Amino acid sequence: MLCLSGLTVNHLYYGDNLKVLRESIKDESVDLVYLDPPFNSNAGYNILFKAPDGNQSHAQIEAFDDTWHWNDSAEEAYGDVMRGRNANVSTMLRAMRSALGDNDMMAYLTMMAVRLVELHRVLAPTGSLYLHCDPTASHYLKIILDAVFGGRVSDRT
Repeated sequence: MLCLSGLTVNHLYYGDNLKVLRESIKDESVDLVYLDPPFNSNAGYNILFKAPDGNQSHAQIEAFDDTWHWNDSAEEAYGDVMRGRNANVSTMLRAMRSALGDNDMMAYLTMMAVRLVELHRVLAPTGSLYLHCDPTASHYLKIILDAVFGGRVSDRT
């Protein structure tokens, strides 16, 4: 889910936010981004339904899978960052990959990096980005945010 404020009319988008950002959002058109991504919890989350009598039902659908693995999708996202125009982000992500290797955390960070680059593109010069993230990845994400935003990231708790 992606909620963007500052557009002519506020919109709530569902689906892959990377696709929405690339195809539907103009440069510097957003005043506020609140980002609450999956937390790299290594778990699957389902929506459970109740039976008409109020008891638990076996019916459920997958809401999202919060597991990350280095695979073709992660490699593609990494390639997008490497081919991108922000040399600081590509340098930082390359260094992180060298240090961490091709593992689950690196897949998560790469998924986040490619989206943070796009969010920076759509954010107005006076806009704000708030990121709610997992404490096991927050220090890595702070480094990526510094690369994306040029080291001017406020670290408020």
